[in-house]
Amino acid sequence: MSQPKIKRRVGIYEIGRTIGEGSFAKVKFARNSKTGEAVAIKIIDKEKVLRHKMSEQIKREVATMKLIKHPNVVRLYEVMGSRTKIYIVLEFVTGGELFDKIVNHGRMGENEARRYFQQLINVVDYCHSRGVFHRDLKPENLLLDCNGDLKVSDFGLSALSQQVRDDGLLHTTCGTPNYVAPEVLTDRGYDGANADIWSCGVILFVLVAGYLPFDDPNLMELYKKISSASFTCPPWLSFSARKLITRILDPNPTTRITMAEILEDEWFKKDYKPAVFEESGETNLDDVEAVFKDSEPIIQEHHVKEKKEEQPTSMNAFELISMSKGLNLENLFDIEQGFKRETRFTSTSSADVIINKIEEAAKPLGFDVQKKNFKMRLANSKAGRKGNLNVATEVFQVAPSLHMVEVRKAKGDTLEFHKFYKKLSTSLEDVVWKTDDDMPKKEAKEAKEAKEAKAAK
Repeated sequence: MSQPKIKRRVGIYEIGRTIGEGSFAKVKFARNSKTGEAVAIKIIDKEKVLRHKMSEQIKREVATMKLIKHPNVVRLYEVMGSRTKIYIVLEFVTGGELFDKIVNHGRMGENEARRYFQQLINVVDYCHSRGVFHRDLKPENLLLDCNGDLKVSDFGLSALSQQVRDDGLLHTTCGTPNYVAPEVLTDRGYDGANADIWSCGVILFVLVAGYLPFDDPNLMELYKKISSASFTCPPWLSFSARKLITRILDPNPTTRITMAEILEDEWFKKDYKPAVFEESGETNLDDVEAVFKDSEPIIQEHHVKEKKEEQPTSMNAFELISMSKGLNLENLFDIEQGFKRETRFTSTSSADVIINKIEEAAKPLGFDVQKKNFKMRLANSKAGRKGNLNVATEVFQVAPSLHMVEVRKAKGDTLEFHKFYKKLSTSLEDVVWKTDDDMPKKEAKEAKEAKEAKAAK
């Protein structure tokens, strides 16, 4: 009798596919084995964190997320650690990034943009009242849940009020250049609340305009535009929207609009419904320090050892649906998904054939290929606009004769990833559209013609 496949576990959580990847961490889909609840687990390599002196930043991110308990902030359930890894268990948010919504659908109408901006301001105001400044607000860090409501994430660059120096200011330059306040670019210190307000203003501009107010390929020119607040509102904006944006994007932090003034602004207040929720008791931060200790592990190390897989990871209906927007599976199986940082296609070819075909297609495009357990890492040897493009792929088994392939950007420029996928998908046409590996050529041709005829109708 064959042995049942051993699933990777961390405590009570069964670990699934990778849904995100960065320099120091991977984010995996997981499920609470007791309740069945879907979660996201951020798995951080402790050695990399210590080697790059990132301990304080990770501790700060975890401590901040435990302090902030707001319905529009990604919830942190618990933190665990082993000798080599840190596991941060987070709310699983299914609606994608606000960034993708803008890229794929363009600018928003003022009513839709106002709703997201109201939720953002409500969250940021709440954070400031708890002594927390985000410092890296941008559409990429704003997620959407299944109801289309905002979820603020990535508090990795956040600052707690304890980091304010004797002069009452923060002194660390951080954040994403296009969204950063002019005073952050100087070395004279800045008020964290004022800097966050500026970033909110840039986000509002992007929502209603569809492009950045400050943008330049030359970093020094970009800084000049930011420092002088050199921007022009698009003509389709209402007077009240232009007025609010101009007051927020004031390069002088002492005259810039305050949070209290935004909440009373005419444009902002329209249909405003602040979040109503109850806060739990005191927050215990003891486990934040504990996970960095190298003594006895908090969870047993053998729980997180992986067994080499002989076939691709199976994907059940719930996981399949959770990867699409809402419950519309058409978004999942559509090859022409537009300008995203990840995409998927299905194939009736075997998993081995799919892996080999991707390797054959990627190598002529200048990519080094690493393969393991039906997962691939493609690394471009040539540096692009944002360094070397790295692409992660994984094959999932949806049914015995059907596989889904996920292709996502792990590192580098999103536009370059988009161009790469266009070339890759052209090379993989016979894999994506093949009806059966063992089908005779005549039958395969007939099946393909039938598909084309159906599509033409």
